[in-house]
Amino acid sequence: MFQVRRGTALRTFTTTAIRSHENPLNLPFRPFSTPQMPRRGGPIQKRRIEHVKKVIVVASGKGGVGKSTIAVNLAFSLAMLSHRPRVGILDLDIFGPSIPTLMGLQHSDDPHLTSAGALVPVINHGIPTMSMGYLVPRPPLDSTEFEGAIVWRGLMVQKAVQQLLFDVDWRDACGSGPGLDVLIIDMPPGTGDVPLTLGQLVVVDGAVIVSTPQDITGLILNQSSFLCPSCNTTHELLGTSTNASRLGIPLLAQLPLVGGVSWGGDRGIPDGRAGEMWRDAMNEAASKTWGLVHS
Repeated sequence: MFQVRRGTALRTFTTTAIRSHENPLNLPFRPFSTPQMPRRGGPIQKRRIEHVKKVIVVASGKGGVGKSTIAVNLAFSLAMLSHRPRVGILDLDIFGPSIPTLMGLQHSDDPHLTSAGALVPVINHGIPTMSMGYLVPRPPLDSTEFEGAIVWRGLMVQKAVQQLLFDVDWRDACGSGPGLDVLIIDMPPGTGDVPLTLGQLVVVDGAVIVSTPQDITGLILNQSSFLCPSCNTTHELLGTSTNASRLGIPLLAQLPLVGGVSWGGDRGIPDGRAGEMWRDAMNEAASKTWGLVHS
């Protein structure tokens, strides 16, 4: 359904032009597209993202727990539900975007623009995506490491997040499609300008917290166990967490530590060699997440 528009490409970001904190992505002026943050503590009116029915945030309290991998695989599992909802992924990790690599798009062309000046999502595996990683210089073809460092302070980060939230057209390339049923937003770990900006401006329908099974509140417990390939015994390498049930928080899934997940993520092939146990757990998480945001 989604196709890349072969019109005007966004190439200004990769130049050395000085960017204003009011328009860090150098997008064409679109009046009233991006809500303004009140300057003196006035009321903030949350709004929905245009052409998106439901927004699900995937977050974590710390890095290194596989949050972005979960976000990508949750999007795929949602898209594979029986009624085939339209699902997209928005990467809001401004300083360390990983969605391009996980989706096999680290060498993609620059995003295109609609006639109205909105960003057109970049697509692979049938899933439309948008990320800061598409707006910085690409790595060499023999590398997966991004070379464009983002060294921004609060105002630039805040405005860039606003533009990624409200200046992306999630419909098909002709601008006439129905948009998305669900947008998965991959957040940076911890707290800071990005989650604060999102929380102030956007109506969020659900949040999935990714954690390893330590004494941390979580909804999806990643790397919860390791299935020994030679003895078929399950080992809980990081211990057992009971916080989800103790705090009354739905436990969506407990994902095993599977080498094929890293293999697929490095090659931009979600679920490439994850195995049946991983796929079943992700499908369960997707079904429960869909039910929670539509209950």
